Amino acid sequence: MKEDILEKGAIIQRDRQTYAAVPHIPGGFVSVEAFRKIVAAAEKFRAAALKMTSGQRIAVIGLEEKDLDAFWHDVERPIGYASGLCVRMVKFCPGTTYCRHGVQDAMGVGLELDRRYHGRPLSAKFKIGVAGCEYACNAPLFKEVGLLGKPEGWQISIGGTCGAKPRLGDAVAERLGDGEALEMTDRIIRWFESGNFQPKVRMGRIIDQLGLEEVKRALAR
Repeated sequence: MKEDILEKGAIIQRDRQTYAAVPHIPGGFVSVEAFRKIVAAAEKFRAAALKMTSGQRIAVIGLEEKDLDAFWHDVERPIGYASGLCVRMVKFCPGTTYCRHGVQDAMGVGLELDRRYHGRPLSAKFKIGVAGCEYACNAPLFKEVGLLGKPEGWQISIGGTCGAKPRLGDAVAERLGDGEALEMTDRIIRWFESGNFQPKVRMGRIIDQLGLEEVKRALAR
């Protein structure tokens, strides 16, 4: 049975013969030129479909294994880590850059978090969400780290999870500026990274095991 070819940024498909490749597109924002390259490569290598994913990515579905290296050469984009034990996504909205509801710079902060952490290996899959207002359209409360923009600053939550056993994140900080929110996110990730936790156990389950107050104390050190 074929396994995911993670080093080539490809995920085996249902037919166990073809692959989906996922170019990295931070926040789902892509230039027209870059988008054209993805479409051209998909056409050249006879992709079955293009999928706009919930992770703000474009999955190119139905590629043959022999074409993967050439596909990545043509699209000229880094790999989007849609699978594996790592920071899989930093999902962010337009914030104050484009959205009329934005009260915090979700795009600026999200791009910086993406630059720092996307693909970073961890003991379990890990997602970050950044919403520029309290409409929270990209569901930061269901991410391992969620940044929610309020008029007075960022609220940060931890331990959110979607899936079969959804869990709302727990708020651990309020009224943070951009720099403070970035520093707090780094503290959270370093705590999770250095905790020697059981592989594949997501942060929310660890918080439930340890207790939220104990985790807060660890983050305050």
